[in-house]
Amino acid sequence: MGMSVTISVATEQDAEQIFRLQYLCFQGEAALYGNYRIDPLVQSLDSVRQELATDCVFVARLGEEVVGSVRGSVTEDGAAAIGKLCVHPRLQGHGIGARLLRAAEEALAEQRGAKRFRLFTGHRSEGNLRLYRRVGYETVGTSKGADGVPMIVLEKPASTYATTA
Repeated sequence: MGMSVTISVATEQDAEQIFRLQYLCFQGEAALYGNYRIDPLVQSLDSVRQELATDCVFVARLGEEVVGSVRGSVTEDGAAAIGKLCVHPRLQGHGIGARLLRAAEEALAEQRGAKRFRLFTGHRSEGNLRLYRRVGYETVGTSKGADGVPMIVLEKPASTYATTA
């Protein structure tokens, strides 16, 4: 049988794999909106490295390969902003995204004092919305991304992270 996917804190050495994976994974989102200037596609490798140094970043690994990633940071209002959740297309639909989300939520609540979790997803991103709602997120508003894409804002209290995944 094959190897199992493990979830762990990302390291500086993961930056290039995260950068490449993010570029691959967000192609579908870009196509969905007809906009290839969305943030995950235009982010620089240096910016990914900076996030690794300051944010909570987790990866899913299959052996040595990074096959998933998520980032989070606590904002001034005590909410944890979770973003750029991605799983390699060949491994989607196997619970890896929910496991990554749970790892980020746990670290942000326990290590960084987050009071609630907040994330944004495009209004047409039905798969993302299904996942987020399944793990307890509720729509709290809308916004427009810097790239012009209409976004749905979802939140859940930090006290509920244990129910994720």
